[in-house]
Amino acid sequence: MADRNLIGHKTGVFSIDVEKGRLRFFAKAIGETDPVYTDEAVAKAAGHKSLPVPPTFLKCLESEGRDVVELLNLVGFDLGRVLHAEQSFVYHKMAFAGDVLTFDGFISDIYEKKGGALQFVVMEARVTNQFGEHIADIRSSLVQR
Repeated sequence: MADRNLIGHKTGVFSIDVEKGRLRFFAKAIGETDPVYTDEAVAKAAGHKSLPVPPTFLKCLESEGRDVVELLNLVGFDLGRVLHAEQSFVYHKMAFAGDVLTFDGFISDIYEKKGGALQFVVMEARVTNQFGEHIADIRSSLVQR
């Protein structure tokens, strides 16, 4: 099992630009048909400053800034035995194309189930924009069987 002393361990801080083209591509990839996510004029007419970030897009951005192999090595997980077990978001403010989002991550829990047959590592990240405004809290779990 991963060392429970890693609870609270910082997994890094990074910033990433939210680009319009990536938002449009993501909306298309998930089958989003609302033009507010792809047409900036429609987004502005709806009262947004630019294209809004679709809710689950934050996971894509978070994944880009974290070295998964480094994290797996830290907790002693074998990539061949790992699954993404859970994902949740708590939103505080909307993010938009043109924003620069900062992700500040840490390990929030380590536990096991089924007598140690399943080992879990829970990671969280606080997301803020370029103005320091709290955008969201992200929580995800990895499980090793």
